[in-house]
Amino acid sequence: MATDIQQLTADNLSLNAEVWDDYVKQHANGSFFHLSGWQQVIADAFGHPCFYLAAIQEQKIVGVLPLVEVKSALFGHALISTPFCVYGGAIAEGDDIRKALEARACQLAEELSVDYLELRYRDKQESDLLLKQAHSTFGCELGEDAEKILANVKKKQRAVIRHSLKNELSAEFSHELDDFYQLLSTSYRNLGTPIFSKRYFQSLVKYFGNQLDVLVIKDANGQPSNAVMNFYFNEQVLPYYGGGNSEARALKSADFMYYQVMCNARKKGFTWYDFGRSKNDSGPYKYKKNWGMEPQPLHYYYHLVNAEALPNLSPNNPKYKLFIGLWQKLPLWISQWLGPKLSKYLG
Repeated sequence: MATDIQQLTADNLSLNAEVWDDYVKQHANGSFFHLSGWQQVIADAFGHPCFYLAAIQEQKIVGVLPLVEVKSALFGHALISTPFCVYGGAIAEGDDIRKALEARACQLAEELSVDYLELRYRDKQESDLLLKQAHSTFGCELGEDAEKILANVKKKQRAVIRHSLKNELSAEFSHELDDFYQLLSTSYRNLGTPIFSKRYFQSLVKYFGNQLDVLVIKDANGQPSNAVMNFYFNEQVLPYYGGGNSEARALKSADFMYYQVMCNARKKGFTWYDFGRSKNDSGPYKYKKNWGMEPQPLHYYYHLVNAEALPNLSPNNPKYKLFIGLWQKLPLWISQWLGPKLSKYLG
């Protein structure tokens, strides 16, 4: 049966958003990051060109591949599925259709004369593309109630959570961004990482409003301590963007926060907790292992066009060490002003 690979324009994708998203939701390898709303978020917040490919047979979608072109004088020129997201790549009814989508992506990368094409698969693929495995993802089943969720956490981390429950912390879920953005900006600055624009998070709320929420943790005096933006997809909850202030560690408010995300999601009927991507053997990687979750390696595939080697935009790259040290010393307001001018290219 002939397969037609079509590139959907913003207008066409908008008209076919429900069909696209229905396909993503029913596919075993579909993810929150394959949803059509990302095209609107990325175009609205960053202005990057989006190329959403659909494989069509007998007027039905049988595969999709979201792609975004990111071009920067500082950080290079790439075609990615999908920037700002941990999962991506093609999902399709069989390897032949997936490979047809990948072949069209490689062709598009050549036409755009990018440095490289990057496809962020969760699982290993049968592929001739170059493979890089620098990150792992973590996740676990959620127990039926708060006590069972806690019981499933590794003993040492369970003790930390119990400690946090005694610290008179409060939790509030909403769509409010002010406290969240201030805490996230503080955390990013302290890590030496450019923060995204507030408009980006406003766009996420605008286009995924009923599929996300924001949790803010406050101390006994009502002062914000930690916050996280959570995504919801099928049976999964994904705490995705999180950060806290300098008092958070002593209060153990991050541990309290993630436990609250788990309990709240389970009450709403979600059964899987996706703790997201971390660079192998990094601090966040070790923190997530402490919860008792086993790392699952991610499989990112590349097609080099103008680049001679695989990209390395990791903060562990020695050439960024001076930049990170300088960024950590910036006043917060300067990092909030300057960060979005850089972070839009660090997807």
